[in-house]
Amino acid sequence: MSEPRVIDGRYRLAEKIGHGGMGQVWAAYDERLDRRVAVKLLRTDLLLAATAEPGTENRRSRGDELRRRFLRECRITAALDHPGLVTVFDAGEQDGELYLVMQRIPGLSLADLIAEEDPFPIGWAVAVAAQICAALAVVHAVPVVHRDLKPSNVMVREDGRVVLLDLGIATALDADATRLTLTGVPVGSPAYMAPEQALATVADPRSDLYALGCMLHEMIAGEAPFRAPTALGLLHRHLGEPPCPLRELRPETPAALEALVLDLLAKQPGDRPAGVQQVYARLLPLLPEAAGAPQPRYVPLPDPTRPYRYPHQPQPAPVPAVPAPASAVPPKPPVASGPQSPVRREPQPVRSVPLAPQPQPQPQPQPQPQPQPQPPQAESDLTAACADLADLVTARRYAEVIDLAARLLPRARAELGDAAPPVRTIRAIYARTLLQEGRYRAALPEYRVLAATVAAEYGARHPEALDARRKAAGCLEHLGQGPEARAEYQALLAEYQARLDAGLDTDPEPALELRERIGLLAAAAGEVEEAWQGLLQLLFDRERRLGPHHPDVRRLRQSLDQLNARRTGTGPVAPPTAGPRAVDPRAVDPRAVDPRVAGWPAPGPVPGTGVR
Repeated sequence: MSEPRVIDGRYRLAEKIGHGGMGQVWAAYDERLDRRVAVKLLRTDLLLAATAEPGTENRRSRGDELRRRFLRECRITAALDHPGLVTVFDAGEQDGELYLVMQRIPGLSLADLIAEEDPFPIGWAVAVAAQICAALAVVHAVPVVHRDLKPSNVMVREDGRVVLLDLGIATALDADATRLTLTGVPVGSPAYMAPEQALATVADPRSDLYALGCMLHEMIAGEAPFRAPTALGLLHRHLGEPPCPLRELRPETPAALEALVLDLLAKQPGDRPAGVQQVYARLLPLLPEAAGAPQPRYVPLPDPTRPYRYPHQPQPAPVPAVPAPASAVPPKPPVASGPQSPVRREPQPVRSVPLAPQPQPQPQPQPQPQPQPQPPQAESDLTAACADLADLVTARRYAEVIDLAARLLPRARAELGDAAPPVRTIRAIYARTLLQEGRYRAALPEYRVLAATVAAEYGARHPEALDARRKAAGCLEHLGQGPEARAEYQALLAEYQARLDAGLDTDPEPALELRERIGLLAAAAGEVEEAWQGLLQLLFDRERRLGPHHPDVRRLRQSLDQLNARRTGTGPVAPPTAGPRAVDPRAVDPRAVDPRVAGWPAPGPVPGTGVR
């Protein structure tokens, strides 16, 4: 497999997620900041071919003008700040291509959401249009015109928030609208193009309102207001044919909404609403009121009315993962027989990870009493996939580790079951990386499942099961669930002490660290005397083992000094911090996660919670 292309020595392209007549959009990774980004590449050769006058010098000057205009418009759009606009990170030129680096928005495009939800709820259409108005108000105030507003340039996030895409490219291309249009390269999409854009006259914010009217019509009626077999025929219909009123296509449409769409689709810009503020004011009575209850968990398809029904509410708690019984046979994934609801996941990196094909059931004339063995190739392929994960960990490409592990884990579970060593290793790498990246809420259920599957096979006191439980308790502590974390630490302390008493362990350090966590959590809960007694005894035990000048002893002595100030009232001293100790989350030994070195299973010590 060829090496992925890297833009500007920093942005590594992973997977193409969109393309158009002038360029491509790639899912990519920022290697410097280890984050997901989207990179749009603009093909200057096509633009120059379409816009340059005859002659090499004219072509060169036209190219220089395009580059300057592109970078200027990108600077303008990068200064725009609104939740409904994609953030611009960087822009430049490499190898004859202009590139724009943007925030990578997770979710569904509005085009996909319209295709999935048929008919599209009218309340959703109103909420989408209202959110677009809020974003366009910031854009038009610059003033900048989007010029290519269409469903595929609108993303709907999992929480229902709507985000506009492609702003920088559209504005840069259309700074000289007449020349580009007359040479056969109009900026915009014919199905959503205002008549003045089709006629190559100057576009203004009301051109975006026309496109918004086309989108509203499509969301409610299920199709764009005008259709034709060719782009030229489509533009002619935009110019001379009135749109069909929505209530003739969908009778339940509110009359006020029908009137608004007809006004937005007026042929003359002066007959349309004066600005997005007027459009929003007419949409406002149709928006849902805020709910009095906390918002429920997210559903498979994003609901654009959520930002209005649950304004400024916290993200709902995720559904806890329930581990499958060790003896259960993992179900085979369903075979797709029609259109499936899309999974709202960020685009995954392109990596050559061999996975075994799904085994096909073979007809058997007589029942076979003995169990069928697992395909030997499946575990081998998953071993190679885990090796790829280990390589990514070694390279500290943690965003890719999370993406790849999240994609591999469901396949591995379906093929081998939760208890299989490759599945445990993938889950351990996934959980470890989530923990290192501070995504404690996502890491918590993975560690719980890992602890349950190891305990089911090797027993509840197996070191790997205890280690996973410690990491899960650390996640609880990071999430502010102190009482739950403390109870789990106390249960774990009893298990470690039992192993020490039975001679199964010789290192008392895990038990000592648990005692410190318990004491600090007790102090945070206001149980000062109990915390003082527990940490004082721990100080004596640690001094005997490590000496008086060890960093752990000095840290413990400092915590006791703070507690004593609270006990005696000698000063307004803050309670000792109950958060886990600072540990470098990047200090991961690749041998602990590389099955080619350590064998199965491979989860080893996991830094990140302060508990080794």
